[in-house]
Amino acid sequence: MLGFPCNQFGGQEPGTHEEILEFARSRYDANFPIFEKVKVKGREACELYRYLTSRIPSPKGKPDVAWNFTKFLVGAEGDVLARYEPRVTPEEIAADLANHV
Repeated sequence: MLGFPCNQFGGQEPGTHEEILEFARSRYDANFPIFEKVKVKGREACELYRYLTSRIPSPKGKPDVAWNFTKFLVGAEGDVLARYEPRVTPEEIAADLANHV
């Protein structure tokens, strides 16, 4: 699992990288790599999110990420295997992970 903070959703992540790390680790016990803040939607979306969303659009058929905690399952070769909307928990994704390890 990798985390990419973004402040494009209601200003939920306005802090510095260090503040975001502290929050994620203390509140959610995040023990995975968390990268610097990126833009994930619109014209300013970083290349990673342009790639991810171009491979699998949202359930509504739109490429943009609708809200924080959208998740993508990416294979070892970089193929985007699945997209999960924000309310899907990592625990719910476990079966898919097991099928691709």
